[in-house]
Amino acid sequence: MKKGKVYIVGAGPGDPELITLKAMKCLKRADIIFYDRLVNPELLKYGKEGAEFIYCGKATGDHCISQETINQLLVEKSLAGETVVCLKGGDPFIFGRGAEEAGALAQNGIEFEIVPGITSGIAAPAYAGIPITHRELSQSFAVVTGHCMNGKPIDVNWFYLARGVDTILVYMGIKNLPYICSKLKSCGKNPATPVAVIQQGTTGDQRTVIGTLETIAGIVEENQLSNPAVIIIGEVVKLSPTLSWFQKNIIDKALIR
Repeated sequence: MKKGKVYIVGAGPGDPELITLKAMKCLKRADIIFYDRLVNPELLKYGKEGAEFIYCGKATGDHCISQETINQLLVEKSLAGETVVCLKGGDPFIFGRGAEEAGALAQNGIEFEIVPGITSGIAAPAYAGIPITHRELSQSFAVVTGHCMNGKPIDVNWFYLARGVDTILVYMGIKNLPYICSKLKSCGKNPATPVAVIQQGTTGDQRTVIGTLETIAGIVEENQLSNPAVIIIGEVVKLSPTLSWFQKNIIDKALIR
């Protein structure tokens, strides 16, 4: 039997209109669609009639299916001749498991293709009126995980981030926000540096709060923000009250002090 092909596809940040044309074409031809918890359910409507859908979402402490099992299923389904899409929130190679899945496919001689997606760390700030780069405020940015792996400390060069990068984007950092702010301050970052936290970015449920390294953890707790969310640290956050177009009303208590 001829082997199938696997498309590892970025679904974008939440707004279903931000998926790419190439990703949409993949959905329409797939026999089987694996999808994670960050994928907007609206996108599943574009699967062809008779397609099989397999949910493989992961949340902190709640993995309905292990990564090893997902890898094995991708291999098994493609060996059975199926065209498979693995649909992942954002971009599959930015804090996703796309590289692990592609590695498993490569080891088994299965043809695959990576379809990039718009990542939430860029899209959510744009919807909140925060440009990641700006000629006067930010000539560099870094993308960082705020999540611990298997209980290990976050292995990040905080000193370099605090002193060498204009804008810092943190994914999956709500739980460790107090720790992140503390580390950056202890490494020399000004406590008055503006910080924005954007929950459910680019969707109708988007919420944005703004504070500083000194105040943001308390503001997030007070307003009960939770994942999925991105954190933006840097002077560009100051532009949000003026440039915000999608969500007009940022919570008053969260305005930069």
